[in-house]
Amino acid sequence: MLSSPRLLRRFLFTASSSFSSSFPKPWLFIGLGNPGEKYQSTRHNVGFDMIDAFARSQGIPMTTVHCKALFGEGMVGGTPVLLAKPQTYMNLSGESTGPLAAYYKLPLNRVIVMYDDMDLPCGVLRIQPKGGHGRHKGLRSVIYHFRGNREFGRLRIGIGRPPGQMDPKAFLLQKFNRTARERIDSALQEGVEILKTLVAKGLTECARSANIEQKYKHLRLQTLQE
Repeated sequence: MLSSPRLLRRFLFTASSSFSSSFPKPWLFIGLGNPGEKYQSTRHNVGFDMIDAFARSQGIPMTTVHCKALFGEGMVGGTPVLLAKPQTYMNLSGESTGPLAAYYKLPLNRVIVMYDDMDLPCGVLRIQPKGGHGRHKGLRSVIYHFRGNREFGRLRIGIGRPPGQMDPKAFLLQKFNRTARERIDSALQEGVEILKTLVAKGLTECARSANIEQKYKHLRLQTLQE
């Protein structure tokens, strides 16, 4: 494994020149969240949780600080994968993600941003090739620092909606109850498999298969709640 982002970038450029289009382009996976123990395991930090789960599954240490992010890199099935958890706090996530994509000269269709989504039931995932920010302030910052470009992938991680009249901000910063935590932990493992499929088969094929499975999961959860 290469020991620094600069060595990795040099390797990627050299390999790309040597193997031309046959050498796989790297993927940049970015999980959104807030740094610090106070925010660990909260609903707003499931993007961080997804990166951690994928890093553990692939044996990728997240020990480097690069472009204001905790950063790790490795090879997954022969494809370079870069992992990042911006440490800027959620609402300023773009201050890290924009420079990261620029540093590695990656087209945005090789970037996947992972984040919490109240519009999906808890534990349901959706992977998409592009879209808006859906009032998510972290995603809004990412789009701003991508110069308004929305043509990047995203893995939406459902956390459900706050009960009753609860303030959404308070809901986001709460930890999950036991049932919800179990659903999220299961979803993280599903997310790991989705990301492995993405690396192997590409975003379009991955989204086609994963979103069908997650749709049925969504329907099962609706049935249980009725």
